[in-house]
Amino acid sequence: MEEIEAPGLKWIQRRASRTPTWVASAKGYEPRTVNLSHLRDDPAQLSAKCALLQAEMNAWKSGLVRKEGDFDGTLGALLKKYQSEEDSPYFGLRPHSRKPYDHYLPKLIASIGDRRLDKITGVDLKRWHEAWSDGGNHLAASKLMRAVIDAAVSYGIMCRIDACIELKEVLKAASRKLPLPKRREVVITADQVIALRAAAHAAGRPSSALAYALVYETTLRLWDVIGQWVPVDSLGISDVVNQRTGNKWFGLRWEDVDEQLVLRYVPSKTSMKTGLAVAYPLSKAQMVMEELAHWPAEGRVGPVVVYEMNGRPYLSEVFSSMWSKDRKAAGLPSNVWARDLRASGITEARDGGVETDDAAKVAGHASTKTTSAVYDRAALAAAERFADARSKKREAK
Repeated sequence: MEEIEAPGLKWIQRRASRTPTWVASAKGYEPRTVNLSHLRDDPAQLSAKCALLQAEMNAWKSGLVRKEGDFDGTLGALLKKYQSEEDSPYFGLRPHSRKPYDHYLPKLIASIGDRRLDKITGVDLKRWHEAWSDGGNHLAASKLMRAVIDAAVSYGIMCRIDACIELKEVLKAASRKLPLPKRREVVITADQVIALRAAAHAAGRPSSALAYALVYETTLRLWDVIGQWVPVDSLGISDVVNQRTGNKWFGLRWEDVDEQLVLRYVPSKTSMKTGLAVAYPLSKAQMVMEELAHWPAEGRVGPVVVYEMNGRPYLSEVFSSMWSKDRKAAGLPSNVWARDLRASGITEARDGGVETDDAAKVAGHASTKTTSAVYDRAALAAAERFADARSKKREAK
């Protein structure tokens, strides 16, 4: 199309095309830039939008500024409200869960933040989905961006913003018609986990081998086993702090394993909700017992999985890099992820005849109505049956 001219409008060269972008000329004005690619094919609307943005900037320069905190009825204002107000559920998200929100919130504010809540339609969501998913090639990205909007709209309802009530239903109805990412079907076998462990040991990293064994056998989430580094001002007290980065660590500790080698742990995903612990008898987890032979009893203090290079728990990106090396050395294809270990462990148990209820308890999917005391006993009994069924399946093979 013809590249029109408008106040503040610049056409920026991207990899595949030139993107219409409004750029503020006033120092200190926010937003600094606004992506207007959604108006690329509508010159009249594009020109009008630039004029509006330019007028708002000029008003700001003249001191005619909307008071900070005022809500103007736009999606951008709602998203900022969701991300900034202390009562927002945003601040209840675990750091690991908050990452995609922090990634997509500014993108949404810049691209569609000017849309009024009472004017957004299901057709809009469909069009946005096409753009966000790159024509269906990246469905997960679109799903996450819709989830961010949905979370903000839900908070808007909590704040009694009338437009959010109707918008919630509109988005819900439109989302039913949109495709979701395909369910992962990758299954890592016990023999492949053995190969991964061997690769880690050959590389001088028994810590990685122990992590693989723990995730596969106990079906704990990977980020619970290796732990997570979070900003030091996050909720919770930790005695593992990296003074250089200003982060502290939470994750599986040797103190979570008792003298009978029963592991009891409150997963990070449920710690701020139900607070219920999962339990597993490590004495019945063959791979874990084999790995524990490399860890003297007197050294079992603090974080369970510690990177040999620096004596601290892994950074997630470092662990991912080590996983890639071990995966290649073990001969596994590139579409196999470390977090597939958990789902694969559950799959092995289900194939071995484990009841769904037992698998759910071991995986930490129990009902929140169950008391913590009953849940703990039920989970350990379920884990006994869970582990026995898997052992029998391996012996039969």
